[in-house]
Amino acid sequence: MPDLRPILFVVGILLATLAVGMCPPAIVDAINDHPDWRVFATAAALTMFVGVSLILTHATRDTRLTIRQAFILTTLSWVATAAFAALPFAFSDLQLSYADAYFEAMSGITTTGSTVIAGLEKAPEGILLWRGILSWFGGIGIIAVGVAILPMLQVGGMQLFRMESSDRSEKVLPRAQRIVSGIGVVYVGLSLACIALLWIVGLSPLDAIVHGMTAVATAGFTNHDASIGVYGDAETELILIVFMLAGALPFVVYIRMIGGRPSALFRDRQVRGYLGALALAVVVIALWRHWTSEDSLFTALRHAAFSLVSIVTTTGFVTVNYEIWGSFATTFFLIAMFVGGCSGSTSGGLKVYRFQILYTAAKTEVWRLLQPHGVRVPLYNGGPVDDAIVRSVLAYFFLYIIAFSAIAIVLALLGLDAITAISGAATAIGNVGPGLGDIIGPQGNFSTLPELAKWVLSAGMLLGRLEIFTVLVLLSRTFWRG
Repeated sequence: MPDLRPILFVVGILLATLAVGMCPPAIVDAINDHPDWRVFATAAALTMFVGVSLILTHATRDTRLTIRQAFILTTLSWVATAAFAALPFAFSDLQLSYADAYFEAMSGITTTGSTVIAGLEKAPEGILLWRGILSWFGGIGIIAVGVAILPMLQVGGMQLFRMESSDRSEKVLPRAQRIVSGIGVVYVGLSLACIALLWIVGLSPLDAIVHGMTAVATAGFTNHDASIGVYGDAETELILIVFMLAGALPFVVYIRMIGGRPSALFRDRQVRGYLGALALAVVVIALWRHWTSEDSLFTALRHAAFSLVSIVTTTGFVTVNYEIWGSFATTFFLIAMFVGGCSGSTSGGLKVYRFQILYTAAKTEVWRLLQPHGVRVPLYNGGPVDDAIVRSVLAYFFLYIIAFSAIAIVLALLGLDAITAISGAATAIGNVGPGLGDIIGPQGNFSTLPELAKWVLSAGMLLGRLEIFTVLVLLSRTFWRG
């Protein structure tokens, strides 16, 4: 049995931080004389009490984590923070059940952006701000995990991005602290820049803050039922496109750029492939929309660019109902839900580098069939790709498909129609936000789903956000016996 003291110590720090994050919504509601300020104050006090208690009772001189402890901490962190983050939703004037509240909290902390709240314009400002803060915390949290922990756990090929590959010790947490700190500065800077630009183009302070935080976090929470479509402003959409893309690119590359390598971003194969494929997809959908509707080419390009960037980066903002664009476009968007962003970003999905590694491996295999006695090693970003990485990526794809299929089947068993079940599973495990269909599509929300379906989708969000292996390994007897 692993020593849980350092794990609970770190969870305590996270809960204490979460409690501090509940204070701004409490202040906003108090200024607006809304009674929900008491809910936030009470939830903050309870969360802080539990957090500080864990810190004091589990303090240890050695806070470094072994590989096994890191697996437990990663999953427990998201489960625990979602449980406490749900308290303001559960006891606010929205009158949500705890299943609804937990769904909303898990959607925020995993930067998914699916919501069960209808009538967002009438929701208390404190709740709207809390959704933005929760998503923002989730964004920086998953970058830290993706950069410092998942590569060491060798999850789904992430060992390709180990920053200290020569270090074979089992100690995880002390690595790359300077890198993570630098990433935090970049994350804050991008968020502030997005907020400032949105405020300059005319958004209210609350709208600018929430959308600025959720754009960089690629979370997609918004203050309006019509999402970004309520503004109908090309300038706002362009700003959000830029920062959604910024959140979907590898943050480690930003550190290299700041460190004196300004061309690092476009030298990265993952970035080049991602932006190139996305640009091609935008052109295809824009031309399709232009040919099949009365939209001008500029209008078609504008709507296609925003919608595709929003879906592929797993943000989930909406400006138009792309489901009415025809079966080709709808199918295209469904497939796009699985792609996701780059490694070490705030985006979910399968991640671009995994597609690139499998393509490289497949190309090498074809070459071997033509040259049976030849020797050819698959390369990625100028370096060789170990067979273990290819096997890890293949295993991840397999488990991803199995998990997606299982979630879709369970949703169908709960009475949801095929489109809702399939797209609901895809949007949950991909951390995208909106699904397809009349219920959970770009014009709907998840409020009318059965409560059990919301728990299933919450589990799907967690699986997708933590790269499946990190959660499933905890179900192994060998893990707990080792």
